[in-house]
Amino acid sequence: MKKVNIILFGIGNVGSTLIEQLFDTKKQWEEHFGASINIPVIANSTKALFKAEGINENWEKDFKKSAEAYKLEDILDFTKENDFEHLIAIDATASKEFVEIYIRLVQNGFSLVAANKVANTLSADFYKKLRKELEYHGKHFLYETNVGAGLPIVQTIQGLHQAGEKITKVRGVFSGSLSYIFNTFSTNKERFSEVLQKADKLGYTEPDPREDLSGNDVGRKLLILARELQLEKEFEEVEIQSLIPEHLNGETSAEEFQENLGDLDEIFQQRKKDQDTDHVLRYIGEIEVKKAALEAKLISEPKNTALGQIKGADNIFEIYTESYGDQPLVIQGAGAGAAVTARGVVSDVLKIAQQL
Repeated sequence: MKKVNIILFGIGNVGSTLIEQLFDTKKQWEEHFGASINIPVIANSTKALFKAEGINENWEKDFKKSAEAYKLEDILDFTKENDFEHLIAIDATASKEFVEIYIRLVQNGFSLVAANKVANTLSADFYKKLRKELEYHGKHFLYETNVGAGLPIVQTIQGLHQAGEKITKVRGVFSGSLSYIFNTFSTNKERFSEVLQKADKLGYTEPDPREDLSGNDVGRKLLILARELQLEKEFEEVEIQSLIPEHLNGETSAEEFQENLGDLDEIFQQRKKDQDTDHVLRYIGEIEVKKAALEAKLISEPKNTALGQIKGADNIFEIYTESYGDQPLVIQGAGAGAAVTARGVVSDVLKIAQQL
């Protein structure tokens, strides 16, 4: 039975949920896939816990007691000293800096699974260089959760494109937080600021909700899918409509923004009022493949369409192809949450394990 050795970077909400899910699937993997799971290293941004025999259910206590300051070299040396095979590094961080070590990990025998979407939205030069290193060293890189949390959107786009299906357009609600905000605001009588605060309490938004309202997260996801379609685009080329009033952007602090949330109410109430009957507001992403155009924007959508009928924090993706014609392939489901994201990472790990 082959042993898959997982080095986990990031033990926050997603990382800790991921550990529990890996423990839960351990017996199933051994019985049905001929693979055992070992997690000899878990790390946050400053400390790492090293256990050659693998962490166990008491990992949180062990981490508090025995984790130590580390550098990447310490982890690389540890894996070599213990002669670990079938190495998979999981990036469950949101770090912009961490992706800089991806290539070194690949060069030292690691395949990669990333919930972190940064690596796939950096320059096209980095994007190509990483893939050349993966090919040269015979390693894998999976990142299904970069778009749509646990929904199979990346693999579907990849599969259709690689099979020669001509994808003409991808359109949908890419953000779980913006989905919840506009699904709620469109049907309730609450003010926009009240809905935004409710989304924050539910954990749907970033600590500074401008990260969501800027549209940049949707823009990054558009870029990831566009590159799967071999569109050579940079993030700066994505047309993104920000939902943040100019006077609350830029130099203002997160605290100042929170104090002035009421400034958003009139803006969005007017957008709601100006709609046609039986329409709802949706913040969508759209890729027009032939034009190589990527756009994130707020639209008014009929209630009875696929995008108009979604509820809660669901994501939905419409994939238009030549074969499907006017009827798109639709993928819909939970677009946010630690459990679905972690489950998507587990699925990616299993796919790599089966190929090792």
